[in-house]
Amino acid sequence: MAAPNYITAYAKIRSGKVILNGETGYSANADEPAADFVKAAYKHYELNYPKFYKMDQLCRLAFVCSELLLRANKVTANYATEDIAIIVANNAASLEIDTEHQSTIADADNYFPSPAVFVYTLPNILIGEIAIRNSIKGENTFFIFDTFDPRFMNSYIHSMLNTGRAKCCIAGWVDFYENKYDAFLYTVEQTNNGLGIAHTEEQLNNLYK
Repeated sequence: MAAPNYITAYAKIRSGKVILNGETGYSANADEPAADFVKAAYKHYELNYPKFYKMDQLCRLAFVCSELLLRANKVTANYATEDIAIIVANNAASLEIDTEHQSTIADADNYFPSPAVFVYTLPNILIGEIAIRNSIKGENTFFIFDTFDPRFMNSYIHSMLNTGRAKCCIAGWVDFYENKYDAFLYTVEQTNNGLGIAHTEEQLNNLYK
């Protein structure tokens, strides 16, 4: 019988709110532009990472959410960095920055592509930003789904942890496109630490909502 796994912490950023383990921390007007809200949350929590301002909007959202998650549950202090996996999904991939990049190459008479923009035209770059920031060297994978898929995430992460491919997983959903943003990241461990919520499809549904 496979060992049970547990959700030990989670963070959500959506609709003008930052929620950590069920408690609302920072909040603002839900109509505030997405980019402004994420930047305001970064400043509110005094995250102080200069590279933040070089990131695209998708990476900024993922960075703030992951920083708050790892403040709440310092898994990088409890596991070898190669034993931590990062599994993230979204719907829009990197379409926000892709659109910006396309605008720089569409006109042959006004051709001005920027390497600083082009580098973010893959959605898994956000995983790279989290991994670099926290020196995480374990397996990482990015998926594209229509919506957050708790059944798949539950199955995939259980397989990783129960076959020894990882001992801890940072997982979830981070989407940013056309002023809409939605981030939900959580840690999964085989030990009943922190929140100690069973990692099941039902619980993921409940927490994501």
